[in-house]
Amino acid sequence: MASKQPTKLNGFVYSSSGWKYSVATRYALFLLLGIVFYFSLSSDLLPKRYDIKEGTQSAKEITAPKQILDTKAKLKAQEEAAEKVQPKYQFISMRSENLITSLLDRIDGLNQDDSISQSEKTAIYRDVIPQRANDFIYSFISSSRNSGIYSEHLLDEMQSIIKEQTYSIPEETFIKMPRLTSEDIIEMKPVAREIVTRLMIDQNADAQTARAKVAEQVSISSLSQRTAREVVQELVRLVVTSNKFYDEDATKEAKVQARENTPDIFIEQGEVLVAKGEKITPDLYALLDENGLLSKEVNYWPQLGLLLLSAMLSGGLLMFIRYSGGASSFKYNNSQLLMLVLVFAITIISIRLAAFIQSDARPYLGYLAPVAIGAMLVTMLLDVTLAYFCSILFSILASIMLNLQQDSIFDFNFGFYALVVSYVAIFTTHRAGQRSTLLKGGIMVSLFGCLNVFMLILLSGDEWKEVGTLYAVGFAFASGLLTAVLVIGLMPFFEATFGILSALKLVELSNPNHPLLRKLLTETPGTYHHSVMVGNLSEAAAEAIGADGLLCRVGSYYHDIGKTKRPFYFIENQNNMENPHDSIEPMLSKSIIVAHARDGVEMQKDYKLPKPIRDIAEQHHGTTFLHYFYHKALKLAEEKGVEPDFTEEDFRYPGPKAQSKESAVVGIADSVEAAVRSLRKPTVVQVETMIEKIIKSRLDDHQFDECDLTIKELDTISRTLKETVMGIFHSRIEYPEDVKKPKKEEGAINL
Repeated sequence: MASKQPTKLNGFVYSSSGWKYSVATRYALFLLLGIVFYFSLSSDLLPKRYDIKEGTQSAKEITAPKQILDTKAKLKAQEEAAEKVQPKYQFISMRSENLITSLLDRIDGLNQDDSISQSEKTAIYRDVIPQRANDFIYSFISSSRNSGIYSEHLLDEMQSIIKEQTYSIPEETFIKMPRLTSEDIIEMKPVAREIVTRLMIDQNADAQTARAKVAEQVSISSLSQRTAREVVQELVRLVVTSNKFYDEDATKEAKVQARENTPDIFIEQGEVLVAKGEKITPDLYALLDENGLLSKEVNYWPQLGLLLLSAMLSGGLLMFIRYSGGASSFKYNNSQLLMLVLVFAITIISIRLAAFIQSDARPYLGYLAPVAIGAMLVTMLLDVTLAYFCSILFSILASIMLNLQQDSIFDFNFGFYALVVSYVAIFTTHRAGQRSTLLKGGIMVSLFGCLNVFMLILLSGDEWKEVGTLYAVGFAFASGLLTAVLVIGLMPFFEATFGILSALKLVELSNPNHPLLRKLLTETPGTYHHSVMVGNLSEAAAEAIGADGLLCRVGSYYHDIGKTKRPFYFIENQNNMENPHDSIEPMLSKSIIVAHARDGVEMQKDYKLPKPIRDIAEQHHGTTFLHYFYHKALKLAEEKGVEPDFTEEDFRYPGPKAQSKESAVVGIADSVEAAVRSLRKPTVVQVETMIEKIIKSRLDDHQFDECDLTIKELDTISRTLKETVMGIFHSRIEYPEDVKKPKKEEGAINL
């Protein structure tokens, strides 16, 4: 029962039967992948442009393609913030208490001069007292200008205000000043200084406010003489000035700071810029023009560039699969290629979701993208070597879709991060045997992702921002865990939909608690032991030629499950009992024996075992010949004296022949184990001869015609099986005292 085999040419498989091996379908899938690349990157690389005119109505709704700065709204907010700034005032202390002391000293000195008449003294006081006050003030302003302590605008404002609020002493006060004695002056000085100091402590923009308090302060002072009290009161009013002045420069600076501290106002991605039917005002037109949304001229170059980029990504993957080596048969199966396209689509969607919530204010959200999901799925479902190449493509896609820089197509940080976590995912899961390994791999992705993000932040040289760094590292850690969760959730979908038999699934099927294996153990312990031995032999042989050793081991566990229907008709289960085949017709015996392969397939279907496992059970005997029952039937016919009504073809297994290396290896190991078990005292020479005989017999019987085993691989299988048999049955095999090395290569098949 031979099946049609596809023809391999130039690295591809050509077949007229089935879409899985169709060349047209293969190129269509690569074209589909290129289309996926084009449309997934179009929003990032192709600018949206609109052909509209100022003053017209928009024919369509225009939304922000990304987060953009609303310049007009920000300017308005800046002006509002500047208007809310209160005028700034500066407190300036001129030490006016020193001025009043100086004035009293002048009065005391002039009054003691008897050569000057009282009327002359009055005239002098009328001129000197106000002048001294003005000189004191302007001297302070001049020295302040020279020192640069206060700004010019502030000193000008101070000079203007003091001049405007200058106090004029009444004439009668000048007349009373010559009457003061030295004793009066001595009594007046401390009182006057104290009042001036007390009044000038408070900040006053208007001197009149402080002057209004002078009379009260003098009345409660220790001065008792009326003249002294009146003179002190007027002199204090003269020297008391404003000490709080409007600072124009400080106010302007505060307004500038208010404008600068006004946060940017953004139009978020997807927010409506222009509603359908809305009139395009000059401001709207300017906003669209500033952000490159106006198609003032047709430009197809960006589309051509994106088309070439998509073709390079898809074509590069095509060339890698076509010319890469390895034992994997992936590149000949369009079903697996379709699965690869789906993995790319899932990875792109996951990156796009992270990019959707990412913004200029929160760029670290890009690290939440589970970019390692694609590398992990390709590793588990397809091929490790392919996963390395796909990781490069995933990093390119991530560097484009997560890029927030306006002056660059790629973001190195996100691209490098994606490449690192993808490679870590491959390293940690390429030998995964349990689903918990995926979670461990996710944790490793989290740890190395955090380390990578922290390293990139340190290398950037930007100002240290603890909160932003913690967010970036935290999202990178969450990305690894999210990757593990998604992969664990998606693996059963891919396994069921595409019939993928992953290493994880194989390990689960090898659990002795599986219902079929428990049935095999409890009902046919001999067959169970035989299956375990075949598993050991086939795994070693398969790995030696680069085939799937784990599939051979697990397939061996189930290859004879059909024997549980009639366990005692198989010699390994006949302990201390007569062989039932001795009492039945050879044709019936043949039917019972060959039925175990078909029965096993049906039982495996009932338990929904994957097709590769069922294929091993169905194909491990191929169309081999049952010599014993054929010759027994011939002998019976001869004894009865009748012509045989049967042929050799009637005593063959129905097949099909082995379609894969794994099925062929299990079939060889099955025969070898049974043959070794049948030997009472096997020797090394016997074992070697027996293995070579079994392989040669199957080769001569054309049992390997439908699988791609080579003569060199058969030689490797022979040598590996011999070494493995020696290790398993070490205690039973007799070794000669002096083993001479054969002239031909050890383990070679004599074909």
